[in-house]
Amino acid sequence: MLNSLEAILKNVKNEERRTVAVAAAADREIMEVVREAETDGLANFILIGDEKEIRELQQEEGIDTDAEIIHEPDEKKAAKLAVRLVKEQKAQAVMKGLLYTKEFMKAVLDKEEGLHTGKLISQISIIDSIQGDGIQMITDGVISIAPDLDAKRKIIENAVELAHKLGYECPKVALLGAVEVINPVMMDTLDAAALCKMNERGQIKGCVLDGPLALDNAVSAEAARHKKIKSSVAGSADILLVPNIQTGNVLIKALTYYAKKDMASAIAGASAPVIMTSRTDSIRNKILSMALAVYLSK
Repeated sequence: MLNSLEAILKNVKNEERRTVAVAAAADREIMEVVREAETDGLANFILIGDEKEIRELQQEEGIDTDAEIIHEPDEKKAAKLAVRLVKEQKAQAVMKGLLYTKEFMKAVLDKEEGLHTGKLISQISIIDSIQGDGIQMITDGVISIAPDLDAKRKIIENAVELAHKLGYECPKVALLGAVEVINPVMMDTLDAAALCKMNERGQIKGCVLDGPLALDNAVSAEAARHKKIKSSVAGSADILLVPNIQTGNVLIKALTYYAKKDMASAIAGASAPVIMTSRTDSIRNKILSMALAVYLSK
């Protein structure tokens, strides 16, 4: 079981290098990620974008890289080419560079030429657990705006599949809410109750669900005891399902900016690993996200 972000990094360093295709790679921070990743032996790269701009950035930053460069200044075509390289197995993961998320994901999700599988695409953020043992996943604070019951089921299944790949045999999933009881006027609590019953009846497999749980009860056994909540998930959740994108996005950014937590990001539901970080993410977090994708490409 990989019980920390650092453990994922170390695992990737000890394995055969995979290749990451970067769409619209003429970006200063992408160049820094490439330099660090190559230096640490994490991955090889194919950089797709305006070759002149890429080489100028490399010269300005003093970056000596072995990465292959493919000249394609058009961002949309660069995204399609990066995805095609993965489909043709010339690369094992695709990474978003300096282009709009909409255009990047359009290439990824193209039903004919993309990495579309028919599954729901969702985003998963991974941090080292605040309990100090293992990792915790937060989903989905980036893609799914206001998921209904069925979408929440699919988001859970994506996160559970990722947890299994990291060695968590039966991850504990907390369905987050503002309260711990079912309230008929709070739809998220009704969804939580239904999802728990679906888990109990075998409709959601490979995990243990409980909810609704407020955040404190999901991550703190002491808080759960204080509120007299009896649950195998409370205080030890591996996966936190947020009710909507607003909750997830605020939680992710609070952990990043207030708690200064390192974080890796994964896009789940595609046929190959997809790296789509925010422009405001630190180089460290971009490296962690890239390393996670490389690990998942095995």
